[in-house]
Amino acid sequence: MGAGPTGLTAAVELARRGIIPTVIDRRDGPSRLSRAVGILPGSMDILDRSGAGAAIRNEAVAFAGISIHKRARRVARIAMGNDARARLLGLAQDRTEAHIAAALKRLGGKVDYERELQALEQDETGILARTDRDDAYFDYVIGADGVQSTVRGILGLGFPGYDLPGLWSIADVECENWADPLDFHAFLLPRGNVAVVVPLAEHRFRVIASQPDALNSLPQRMNIRRVRRTGEFTISVRQVDRYVQGRVALAGDAAHCHSPVGGRGMNLGIADAADLADRIGRDTLNGYHDARHAAGAQTLALSEAGRRMVQDRPRILTTNLLRLVALVPGLRKAAIRRIIDI
Repeated sequence: MGAGPTGLTAAVELARRGIIPTVIDRRDGPSRLSRAVGILPGSMDILDRSGAGAAIRNEAVAFAGISIHKRARRVARIAMGNDARARLLGLAQDRTEAHIAAALKRLGGKVDYERELQALEQDETGILARTDRDDAYFDYVIGADGVQSTVRGILGLGFPGYDLPGLWSIADVECENWADPLDFHAFLLPRGNVAVVVPLAEHRFRVIASQPDALNSLPQRMNIRRVRRTGEFTISVRQVDRYVQGRVALAGDAAHCHSPVGGRGMNLGIADAADLADRIGRDTLNGYHDARHAAGAQTLALSEAGRRMVQDRPRILTTNLLRLVALVPGLRKAAIRRIIDI
């Protein structure tokens, strides 16, 4: 259930094993919005198996470095290096989804849009899924239907955690003459606020800020020629109690959510999907909860630690630490490995 990056990856990985899944989504078609933007090397390893990775790599931006600014002044830059295995890629989520969906089509699968799940009834041998169109019987059901997961609600599973105070905002823009356009730019702003500019394509960038109105939060002017989208959101840090109930498993945002710091949300979901497809291919869900709940908890902790570092700690400590990391090769290499999770 769900045709975002997690659901599509699960479908592709199952199809590669000769299992053509039924993929349903209540939307009227593919997403035209871009939420997640960063793709880690581990995710590319998974997506390469189906051919989606090559198409994504041809379109995505490979980050050249991470530039850290205190207000408008750059105080440190961490170069990413030339190792292709250690490159973080930027691509709008809707384009990532399009490439995975194309791989699914090549493998004989498709997404059934405008079909909404209403109920699940399961026993030891399978699951009856009731939708607004019809009923169908399955061996397993994957709930990859986002933070407001219908599957999780039907199962009655808790989603414990907390909401961070304040509004964050995003803007998806086209811009001319942005300095160092292949860098990920992070701006440390007064009163613990932050803003980032992430390259998505030539002349296209994602701006995220811990304040309303991402563009006005930036201390540097962007020469914007088009605003594709703006929006505001609150950050929730949550993880489901159980990833598996009977023959139903949760993956992606249906199982966990956290701040965008670290850029791991979509990547964590892709890893969930690959793990889950491998187990279903072996006709079992045994071990999935233990493995992915632990990975999710680690990611939530890492994301929150990163957010607190840039928002809560004294800025003099943060900037000095980042300068040291940028200047010392060993620290720089360790930081890059931590960022890209290899």
